[in-house]
Parts: sequence; C-alpha cells; structure tokens
Amino acid sequence: MALSSAFASSALAQETPQAAVTAAPQSGPEQVISEVNNIRSIAIPALVTPQKSSTPAGDTEMLGRQISEVIAANLRASGLFKPVGPAGVKAISYAEVTSPQFAHWQGKNIDQLIQGFIRAEADGKLTIGCYLYDVTFQNEVTRKGFQVDPADWRRAAHKCADSIYSKLTGESPFFDSRIAYIAETGPKNARVKRLAIMDSDGANHRFITNGRSTALTPRFSPNYKSILYLSYVDGNPRIYVYDIESGTQNLVVQSNNPTFAPRWSPDGQTILYSMAVAGNTDIYKVPVTGGTPVRLTSSPGIDVGGSFSPDGKQIVFESDRSGNQQIYVMNSDGSGQKRISFGSGRYATPEWSPRGDLIAYTRIAGDFRVGTMRTDGTRERLLTNSWQDEAPTWAPNGRVIQFFRTERNNGKTSIWQVDITGQNERQLPTPENGSDPAWGPVRP
Repeated sequence: MALSSAFASSALAQETPQAAVTAAPQSGPEQVISEVNNIRSIAIPALVTPQKSSTPAGDTEMLGRQISEVIAANLRASGLFKPVGPAGVKAISYAEVTSPQFAHWQGKNIDQLIQGFIRAEADGKLTIGCYLYDVTFQNEVTRKGFQVDPADWRRAAHKCADSIYSKLTGESPFFDSRIAYIAETGPKNARVKRLAIMDSDGANHRFITNGRSTALTPRFSPNYKSILYLSYVDGNPRIYVYDIESGTQNLVVQSNNPTFAPRWSPDGQTILYSMAVAGNTDIYKVPVTGGTPVRLTSSPGIDVGGSFSPDGKQIVFESDRSGNQQIYVMNSDGSGQKRISFGSGRYATPEWSPRGDLIAYTRIAGDFRVGTMRTDGTRERLLTNSWQDEAPTWAPNGRVIQFFRTERNNGKTSIWQVDITGQNERQLPTPENGSDPAWGPVRP
C-alpha cells in the first residue's frame, strides 16, 4: 500500500491559502520529560465528508468518525495530550475544515484543534486530509493529506496522528508501526505459543504460526517483509526467517547445536544470534543471505542477547562471565568487549535504543523490572515496579518501551508499555495472552 500526498489534487486544500506553520521545537528526551506535566487538550471532531459515499470499508460518514477515534486514541496513548472527541464535541461542516470557529473552542479550554475531511474518489480510493490548528493563536499549524485504498483507512489515521505528534513534540513518530509478539493460550504447564503480528494500537491482529511448534523472541526485519524468530519445529531451539508474503521460512544456520536470541542488524543484511556448543554459549553473526557464521565472543560462560546500536557499529549483550548476568558492549567485529552494568542483582535482555543514547534491560533483583541506562552504564533508571516485567523493546522513536508482564501464580502474560519517564504505563489489548513483543520501525 502506498500513502501519498493528497493535497496536490485536493480542491479543498487548493482553495485554502497556506497558513503560517509554527515551527516545532527541537527537543530531546529531557525536554519531553518536562512536558509530561503540561498535557495539552486537543479537540477532534469527526472528519466530515462532502458527500456520503459507500466504500468497501463502509460509508465515508462512518469512516470519518472512526478515523477521528483512531487519531484521538493514538494521541491519548502517548501520554502527552488530552484529546476530546469525536463523541461529545461539536460536529463541523465541510466548509469549516479550513475555517475553524476558534471562539467556540476557546470557550471550551481547548489548546489545539484537529479537523479534517474524507472524500471517495472516482478511482475507488479515499482522499483523507487532516489539519492541526492552534486555538490560542488562531492559526494553522500543519496539514497532511493521503490517498489510500479504503482498506487502509486506519493507516491514514495513524499517519495523521504521527504528523501531529511530530509537529507538537519535535520528535519522530511511532503510531504507524507494527508489533510482532508471542500469543499464548492454555494452562501454565502446557502453554501454546504462536507467532502473531498487529498494528501498534493492537488492531489488525494476525496469527502467523499455528502453535504446533513453540515460537519465541520474534523480530521484524527493517523492511517488514520477514520475521526472525526462534522455533522448536524439530524439538530443538533453532532460528528461522519467516517470509510474511509467501508464508515460507528458512533456517538461519544449518547446525544441530541450539541457536537462539536472534536480532537483525539495522540495515537488515546481518543476523546476530547465540549458539550453544559443548556447554559454552557465544554470540555469532551471519549474512542474511547465508554463509559462514562469524564468532564474536569466546569467553567461558553464557554470552547471549546481542542487540546492534542504530549505526551498526556496536553490539550490547548479556554475559555471566563475571559470575552472574551483566550487560556488556563490544564493537560489531567482537573487539573492545567491556562490562557496563555494576548494580546489585542481575541484568538481562539488553536492547539498544533507536536514538542510540540509551539501553533498555531487565533488572533481576527479587522482582523483574524494566529499566534504562546510558550506553556507558551510567544513569540507571527503573521504569516499572511489578512482580515480573521483562524483555523491553523500543518504539521506533525511542520514546516508549514495550515489555511483557507475567502474573504471579497463574503465569498469565500481557503486553505493556511505558514511556522513558516511567509514566503513562498501560496495557496493550491482545486477543490472547501475550509475551516477547518486538516493535518494528515506522512504515514507509
């Protein structure tokens, strides 16, 4: 599916003079943290349609309301905004899309206003436009338009929310992305674990494997065409690359030794993994097209859980070479290995942030908690406080961390997310219990 700018052909947009656009502030994590307690209210009326038209996804009037609901849910989930609508706010006219009634919204203590339209085209596509206004200054902040097939209306809603999020925060977006995870069913001692994928908000859920073989630790390829994961197809843990379009899969390494903990390089050309040989586990890498694996670690003990830095030059991993699990970093050729975690307890499942500035991890000291540290091991910060939270994965913009939580006694698992301030913790809806989430990049 292609999302394209629609305003070049949008009569509504052409009739509207280009309003001044407020430059978004350039902010890093520290600035965003300071903004959490300054949540802005945003009114989001239902998108209007110039003419109610039937489409394979429903009529345009209904879709306009659903698109506004998705935008509101996205922005609410970020924890940085307080959206209201589309239910309970004033409906707008088509002409009002580009001529907001600012006085009305000022009277409602609204900071920003999102208005838009949806129009069915003769070629079967939908044109969807969204506009962001600053109510206080009574000006247009940004506008975006998309032409999509009717089945992809949710992606247009996510793209609209992404553009507004970026404009208001100065950060990269993350709503139009996907998550791979392990769907779990059945009792604690006979759990069925299937590979599944879904949109970042839990919509468009889809099972990939049938559960006959246990699946673990999935990772989307950077181009979303395949998934790297661990499977017990033949009873042994081995790593496969699953092609989503064809439904076929291939072994990463032809070896009888157990292989696990797979990760992609940022360019999708290399696969990082761990392999146990004669009681010793080390980290290897191999081209995605196959070839001879390169061994990166050789210390006695268990080296596992490698994760590339965003530039592909470094790898973070966990090792018990010092006596218990700690976090180490090394260059991508295996040189320069050094320990960076020195706190009490154990450290596991390190994952490098897409920003490059932080490493997320599981801290095991009685309970399992998710935290972050700088890449030199300083500024540790624990973000969760439950019985068992583990396996962090980063949102594409490095602003939010997803993980899974296990309930005490019954072993039920669920997927949660929290932002890097440790606030806005919330559960992601899944049709089954869920574990091992892996957040993919923003879709093109």
